[in-house]
Amino acid sequence: MFLNNLLLAASDPVVDWELFQSSLWPMILNGIQYTIPLTLISFVCGLVIALLTALARLSASKILAGIARVYVSAIRGTPLLVQLFIIFYGLPDLGIVLDPFPSAAIAFSLNVGAYASEIIRASVLSVPKGQWEAGYAIGMTHRQALMRIVLPQAARVSIPPLSNTFISLVKDTSLASLILVTELFRKAQEIAARTYDFMQLYITAAILYWVICFILSLIQGRVEKRLDRYVAK
Repeated sequence: MFLNNLLLAASDPVVDWELFQSSLWPMILNGIQYTIPLTLISFVCGLVIALLTALARLSASKILAGIARVYVSAIRGTPLLVQLFIIFYGLPDLGIVLDPFPSAAIAFSLNVGAYASEIIRASVLSVPKGQWEAGYAIGMTHRQALMRIVLPQAARVSIPPLSNTFISLVKDTSLASLILVTELFRKAQEIAARTYDFMQLYITAAILYWVICFILSLIQGRVEKRLDRYVAK
């Protein structure tokens, strides 16, 4: 009996190509419809939050700086999964009911905003003080020097770490499956629940995430190389 089981296991194909072909396109389609839009929306909104938070941290107002510091500390000090659950499952207790996709977008945006704000703040602080003084010397106000001189230089410095944050966000969107967002990984779970071929489908999902991140890494490299042209050697 044991020998028969071994022979049956050996005769089974390692990869079910028919399942692979039938599941690949639905997973890619869900990635296009949900994973990529969720990533882009969350990252753009997160960058807006990050810029405002970084400027608040750098402002002379102790109140604004304090609020920004508490926000960054709270987001960085709690798991992203807990933040997702608070927004999707917790807010209804307060009478605020959100659909899965907006809930995920809000949670990811707040998370990106906290981490990216520190990147932007560090990039602004990395700009030499002489750049500020040069702006003041030609009659610029603090705001004009910030917008026209400091932030453009800080943007170039911040692009590599922000790109890494964007790539990490692509992978983090898989957590949205836990609040019923039918993104790429959620689709893999649904197909696996019907076919019971968990290993193959989860590996397929992992490969698709890797392909997306690999393409983004190539784009990141091209952008960084292009920006290096404007750096004095």
